[in-house]
Amino acid sequence: MMKHMLNMIRVGLLLAVCGVAGAQGQPAESDPPVEIEMNTTAGQVRLELYPGRAPVTVANFLKYVDGGYYDGASFYRVVRQDNQAKTPIKIEVIQGGRGFAAAAEAPFAPIAHETTKQTGLRHTTGVISMARLDPGTATSEFFICVTDQPALDYGGRRNPDGQGFAAFGKVIDGMDVVRHIQGLPTIPPKKGEQDYTGGQILKDPVRILEVRRVQSR
Repeated sequence: MMKHMLNMIRVGLLLAVCGVAGAQGQPAESDPPVEIEMNTTAGQVRLELYPGRAPVTVANFLKYVDGGYYDGASFYRVVRQDNQAKTPIKIEVIQGGRGFAAAAEAPFAPIAHETTKQTGLRHTTGVISMARLDPGTATSEFFICVTDQPALDYGGRRNPDGQGFAAFGKVIDGMDVVRHIQGLPTIPPKKGEQDYTGGQILKDPVRILEVRRVQSR
């Protein structure tokens, strides 16, 4: 009887230890969202980023935020139903940063691609995600979804490689600003232009004045 009781105590202690270890070793999904404010000439957009779901992508974006890289950048490209005639898979987003030419010389190295299959985040209305060429080439350029965009998720058909894009946060205030930016006038495509961004570049880019973390109260 005594031996049985000792065994039960040992099992109980083992389960307790395992429970503590499991709690400490849980994935970073317990990490709280990080709030940021993006002040533009069209108004303010407030977002929350999810380091617990997309740790690599959020850490990368925050390096650019904390380093002031986006201060003076802009929203320069808008994608609407009426300006992407060359693709059957249409999307609706606004794109920000300093342009892909500048991104090639960005101060930080490209990051590993965190797919929506890995993170569980989806390209729904207001989601912020990284722009890229090939998987693993994202640096500083980003976009915000104006409506739900499942074609940008893992397995979506917008990109031939099927890897989708790396979603990492969401607009929590300021979608009216996002929609306003998307509706601004763009430069008409030149005759015979083959660039897929033809007709999507804003005549007057919306300047990003500053991007800052919102300090916890």
